[in-house]
Amino acid sequence: MARFRGSITKVSRRLGIALSAKAEKYLERRPYAPGEHGQSRKGKVSEYALQLREKQKMKYLYGILEKQFRTYFQKAAAQRGVTGDNLVKLLERRFDNVVYRSGFSPSRAGARQLVTHGHLMVNGKKVNIPSFLVSPGDLITFRPKSQNLDAVSDSLTKAADARIPAWIQVDKANRKAVFLAVPERELVQEPYNEQLVVELYSK
Repeated sequence: MARFRGSITKVSRRLGIALSAKAEKYLERRPYAPGEHGQSRKGKVSEYALQLREKQKMKYLYGILEKQFRTYFQKAAAQRGVTGDNLVKLLERRFDNVVYRSGFSPSRAGARQLVTHGHLMVNGKKVNIPSFLVSPGDLITFRPKSQNLDAVSDSLTKAADARIPAWIQVDKANRKAVFLAVPERELVQEPYNEQLVVELYSK
């Protein structure tokens, strides 16, 4: 299964956003792009560069490679409504993202690992595909043998209730979650501008 294997910290510094807890610490100490000329790079950024940066932010935040991201965009463009909003909604419905949002893992990468290792079920059936699209009303639970994973216990303990979004109902005691609804764009608080991505792909 294809996934990014480079340095998330370097990517975070280049994009100016923390893609992991480790990257957040590095950004506090070095809030500039990596490389020899990272601190001295100045000048006007082109429109294309801005659009490309926003696409990179979305790709890396959700852990998606280029080919799959383009497929999501094509699906979003084919749907009724605002393409940018549709794109965000599709990404938020990804199984690994919903697992992360539910507080079962402190990161999307960790949530992806839980999914691919077959620890989780949707409506009683094992699902090990991170890109599986969760639908409103779907029940997410752990398989019996995976109920007592230490990593999940630690994540749920640290996950503040305020971090869990309104569109997901989580039962921490029984380690299950219900995807209540597809979130509207204004409810998704992420540091990207999807409209610039739409403009990039529309050229």
